Amino acid sequence: MEIKKLLTTLCFILAITGFAQAQTSVEETAKEWERAKAYTKEYLDAMPESGYALKPTPEMRSFAEQMLHLTDANYGFAAAATGAKSPVGQGASEKSADKSKANVTRQVLAGYDFVIGNVRKMTPAQLNEQIKLFNQFEMTKGAALEKLFEHQTHHRGQTTVYLRLAGVTPPQEKLF
Repeated sequence: MEIKKLLTTLCFILAITGFAQAQTSVEETAKEWERAKAYTKEYLDAMPESGYALKPTPEMRSFAEQMLHLTDANYGFAAAATGAKSPVGQGASEKSADKSKANVTRQVLAGYDFVIGNVRKMTPAQLNEQIKLFNQFEMTKGAALEKLFEHQTHHRGQTTVYLRLAGVTPPQEKLF
């Protein structure tokens, strides 16, 4: 009988520990997105208005288009991962006619708020639920959010060159 009690207690402790780790994962995910939002805002603030139309080469996106592309992905991936309905249509941000600094900044920050707000609504168990991202890639919701984080980091990183071409020193890296 003692072994049964010990095993029951051990299982209970493991279950609680697993729940606590998953809960922390939701909170940590939201915290990382808050950091990414603040870092991206520093990029948006650093670029002068005239630099928003800057393209390193004619076939590349402008600075504004890079940031709006990042935003479209934030909406699309986050909607797929969290089950929330995106308030903007697919590719709508990048197709926006108004690529002014004020409008791009507003749209980009709203996209981050959409991700953060919907991540915060998730339960720990939802991070482990399987989805078929864009009807093509099978993964957990948590993995989809990780792919999205990688995507926004990639495109923000590309804009470091745009800032340098505009004569601006990029913001200091924000790892923590």
